[in-house]
Amino acid sequence: MTGETAPAAPHLGADPFAARNTGILVLADGTVFEGQGFGAATAAVGEVCFNTAMTGYQEILSDPSYAGQIVAFTFPHIGIVGANDEDIETITPAVRAVVVRAMANLPSNYRSLVTLDRWLKRHNIPGLSGIDTRALTARIRELGMPHGVIAHSPNGTFDIAALRRQAQEFPGLVGLDLAKEVTCRQSFTWEETPWVWGRGYGKQESPSWRAVVVDFGVKRNILRLLAGSGASITVLPAEASVEDILRHQPHGVMFSNGPGDPEATGAYAVPAIQGVMEEGIPLFGICLGHQMLGLALGGRTKKMVQGHHGANHPVKDLETGKVEIVSMNHGFTVDRDSLPKDVKETHVSLFDGTNCGLRVEGKPIFSVQYHPEASPGPMDSHYLFERFAESAKAFAR
Repeated sequence: MTGETAPAAPHLGADPFAARNTGILVLADGTVFEGQGFGAATAAVGEVCFNTAMTGYQEILSDPSYAGQIVAFTFPHIGIVGANDEDIETITPAVRAVVVRAMANLPSNYRSLVTLDRWLKRHNIPGLSGIDTRALTARIRELGMPHGVIAHSPNGTFDIAALRRQAQEFPGLVGLDLAKEVTCRQSFTWEETPWVWGRGYGKQESPSWRAVVVDFGVKRNILRLLAGSGASITVLPAEASVEDILRHQPHGVMFSNGPGDPEATGAYAVPAIQGVMEEGIPLFGICLGHQMLGLALGGRTKKMVQGHHGANHPVKDLETGKVEIVSMNHGFTVDRDSLPKDVKETHVSLFDGTNCGLRVEGKPIFSVQYHPEASPGPMDSHYLFERFAESAKAFAR
């Protein structure tokens, strides 16, 4: 049932057998997808993207890099293993909303504590199920990531015209600094190491080198892998200056993943990155950190039409010839043609050929566009943490 209908809006994905549709997705062009709402009974606006991962939905939905976005899963059945307190990348998820074809109300997994529905309610995130996610995915693939609003109303009444206006008024991610919204508010230390079957997470009690992580929306598993490589870790807020970083006498500095436009965040992050490079300290950038390293080196970034979101993306290492299957989550990319000659492209996407990695010739400075922490996703890229640790230990000597 709808309270007001936009005449030009095609309605897609409605379930003819449902007594009442309690959820709706309205795109800025007026396209409407009707289905069943779950999660929080509220409305949320954002950029709509699709994610092709077949596992790890809780890690995806708790990834701070999804701030400002609505995630539509292409895998049809989401929620089957429920949710728990361990498989999260942050305790305060920033994703705007979630779309699924079918949502599991009866999860089956020994680690499950709550249903996905209840987990979303806990974090005030609305969800929409029962729509034709293939039609939505095809639309994004052909036309790019639209702005949209998801609304969940138990009484099934929606003001479609108002929701469409809300989607049209969403400013989008270009020029938006979202790192400030998801970063830590003060510095902290981290000791937790990666999860081990039967034992859970461990603790780093005998570190061999010091790492500073600048948090633009860092995922917990990045910190765990750093701790597992022997690091004593200090995490600093996004706006940390080079003086803040150097005060901790790091042997290696990581600039983390995060959401938003790298040029907007780079206004304050690029000077810090350049200051670390001038000190000769090993530097590792991931995702947003990779993009801002590209800016700090004199390159440019640009918005992608579709972006990369999934745990099954093929990336080629140009230096070894190997192909890695990786997790990705980004809507901006480094323009390889803008990079100076002493910066070497190390990895490329085999989906669309975009840049996925770089390093500075003769210096311990490198970065990747994808997520080597594998949460969720393949562990093909864990070697990058080992490479960073080796450079940092060499610097410490």
